[in-house]
Amino acid sequence: MLVTLSAVCEHAFVTSQGSASGRFTRAIQQRNLWAAEMSLRELGNPSLEAALAYLDLLAEQKPEKLERAAVRWHGRLETESALLTLTDSQLALSALAMLCAGDRGAVDVLRRLLRLARPTLVPPIAP
Repeated sequence: MLVTLSAVCEHAFVTSQGSASGRFTRAIQQRNLWAAEMSLRELGNPSLEAALAYLDLLAEQKPEKLERAAVRWHGRLETESALLTLTDSQLALSALAMLCAGDRGAVDVLRRLLRLARPTLVPPIAP
């Protein structure tokens, strides 16, 4: 019986770390900002829910980076949410401002708003 190299190495490149999404989830659970940022880069365009989890972690560990990230998150909410009203948008901005001011309870408001707005992932607009 002849064994080829491809048969022996079939699973040589599978890692125990799992997918970028799984690594991101673990990083958030472990409150590991560095690992969360690395896995977000791999994900490319994470869901708004994942991006909100990242904002929560930023608020805790690197609040100096939070405001810029919050503005980007709100921009995505605006473009990806089919059912977002002007009032919802204002609520999101207020909750983001509260989060930037140190009120971590604002994340719960934003999560509830996400469930109501039902965002869909929209591909970026080409220049």
